[in-house]
Amino acid sequence: MSAVQEAIGQRERGPRRVLRQPRRRPLLTMPALLIGYVLAVLACDLALTGWELTDTPPRAADLLLFGALLAAAVICIEAMRRLGPPAGVSRGLLAAWWLPIALLLPPLYALLAPVVIGAVLYLRARQMPVYRRVSGPAALGLAGAAASAAFHLVAPGTAAATLTGSHGWLTRPSVVVTAVACAVLFAVVSSVTVAVAAHLAEPGSSISRMLRDRETLLLDLAETCVGVLVTVTCALSHLLLLVALPPVILLQRSLMHQQLTAAARTDAKTGLLNAAAWQREADAEVARAQRAGSPLALLLVDVDHFKRVNDSHGHLTGDEVLRALATELRQQVRESDVVGRFGGEEFTVLLPRTDDTGACRIAERLRASAARLSVAAAGARISVTVSIGVAVLGQHGRDLFALLAAADDALYRAKDAGRDRVRVYARASGQATAATSELQDQATGTYP
Repeated sequence: MSAVQEAIGQRERGPRRVLRQPRRRPLLTMPALLIGYVLAVLACDLALTGWELTDTPPRAADLLLFGALLAAAVICIEAMRRLGPPAGVSRGLLAAWWLPIALLLPPLYALLAPVVIGAVLYLRARQMPVYRRVSGPAALGLAGAAASAAFHLVAPGTAAATLTGSHGWLTRPSVVVTAVACAVLFAVVSSVTVAVAAHLAEPGSSISRMLRDRETLLLDLAETCVGVLVTVTCALSHLLLLVALPPVILLQRSLMHQQLTAAARTDAKTGLLNAAAWQREADAEVARAQRAGSPLALLLVDVDHFKRVNDSHGHLTGDEVLRALATELRQQVRESDVVGRFGGEEFTVLLPRTDDTGACRIAERLRASAARLSVAAAGARISVTVSIGVAVLGQHGRDLFALLAAADDALYRAKDAGRDRVRVYARASGQATAATSELQDQATGTYP
């Protein structure tokens, strides 16, 4: 029984939860550009750390503040860990503690802090990909060192005066503006460094989209503001860290709640909407189309012979194929289209403001792009094809589940016709038919 048939038969049942082991991928099996980039970032971080170790004499006041801020960061990690955040929820407010280290202490401590916190995260938190485990602390170290060097260069002696009890710089607008600018520099350098690594790990992802994502920008702004406030608190008195710690933990809990909400809507394997979230958004789009009298179409996409991929190359390779196909689907449709993973190797695409002719053209484009897709696995290239069923609101059904049933029937007709096909449901005959003759010419023999 397909995922669509199961959903039609049990509308009220949510998707089954599947336990999934963390994805582990040795660094040496990753793309060569990613390996080179990670090693270059790590080498720069290590070189700067070695330089600063020989150039920075230890001071008791520095070590005391460094230890206090690290202790606060560890407390935050432990508080979040006890709440049991699932895999995929990784954004926190740890920069609130790294930023004071960068601004109030020599650059050496900004380089060392991510290493210490990274070790704690590795021991106490979930598994993560190797490139993130290595490049994350290195990127934060370089960002902290850049912010620290800039602040000490523009406002020399400010940090030392703060550690000896002088707080006059807090009333000097130029120094305060410099501190804020250095905080922004810290956020930009760390975000760009990590975004480049993520793009090299997943070439289908867009660096500009990751950097300009509204949620990401808001989180960066929140981290920067909290970091500046904690810096001011530390400058006034180290004991005030005890006052700053509870609000930061509360903000971090609120942030995690938002991430958990997003994770509950997302399929962990492909990054698309999961079945329940897709159905909710699709229901809203169908209701909107019915009120406005606008066209709407539904595509049901199924990977042909996917079991052979899992049997021949393993389930991890099968997961890579699904991820690549999901990325291709997102790139081939509009932002307003609702794309989800409905279960197994089945994907659903809801096309608002699209009639039957437009839906067939989009379906054919998706079919052709999937056929050109190639995924590397153990020295081989894996290619797959997809079969697609098409249903149109009003012609083939008047609600979402009627559309799903019609598209599911059309999909099975496409598979019966030899797979790698697009079929449109025909209500009159109860069978799916091929698309228009114009598409037959474009498909060069795809349709019989």
